[in-house]
Amino acid sequence: MTLLLPNLSFYCYSLSMPEIVQRTSPILHNEALPVPLEEIKSPKVAAVIEDMKKALASQKDGAAIAAPQIGVNLRIFVVSGRMLKIADKSYKGDGSDQVYINPEITKLSKEKKNLEEGCLSVRWLYGKVKRAARASITAYDENGELVKRGASGVLAQVFQHEVDHLNGILFTDKASDVWEMTEEEIREAQGKE
Repeated sequence: MTLLLPNLSFYCYSLSMPEIVQRTSPILHNEALPVPLEEIKSPKVAAVIEDMKKALASQKDGAAIAAPQIGVNLRIFVVSGRMLKIADKSYKGDGSDQVYINPEITKLSKEKKNLEEGCLSVRWLYGKVKRAARASITAYDENGELVKRGASGVLAQVFQHEVDHLNGILFTDKASDVWEMTEEEIREAQGKE
């Protein structure tokens, strides 16, 4: 099988809100393609990242999003700095979104924890997933700079969840004790009373 590098010319910036694709979409079950290093700072990749940020910001409970979740088969994910500050009181960042391009998990701790997870592409299911308590990642940011980062807590969980997305794995493929929110819980999560 021949692996073709993604042709980014298909993707053009749109003023409309990008749709978050759901679990039945084939793109969520395929391994995403790496972004060619010379394309990282291109307007096309910037447009993908902007759409990812818009889609993530549109979700009250979204912690992160991977490019396949908006229908783009590239190895990119964005972490919501706003949600990270809310979910992890030890987080010292300024609240700005973090962009990871071509991420690779380089180290996982031996210590594992059963953590509750949900997903913007698997609405409104939740379950327990065994994740490493700490994770280290190497990636590029949107400026093409190499980023090496270790994390624990929520951010370590996010790293593992999002890299799974880029590998075509949904949390429900690994989860135990899966349950669905009630209609009332869904309305509350959406801010509709």
